[in-house]
Amino acid sequence: MRNPDPAPKLRTPGVLAEDLGQPLHRVLYALRSRQNIRPAAMAGRLRLYDRDALEAIRVELARMDSRRGGKGARRGN
Repeated sequence: MRNPDPAPKLRTPGVLAEDLGQPLHRVLYALRSRQNIRPAAMAGRLRLYDRDALEAIRVELARMDSRRGGKGARRGN
């Protein structure tokens, strides 16, 4: 008999930031500004995200970096 699929691994925004190697404020900005990235579940007030959200955030952060002219690029001066 085959075991049923394991429960999906759900992550908080802080864990997503660690997984992506990004500061928390960048991940939170991507979550707030992109309406298509939705929590997979809620636990009280905690928003929990699945693997699809992790990949969507990774794409959005790369898109934000490319618009700025690369990671770590600064404006002005």
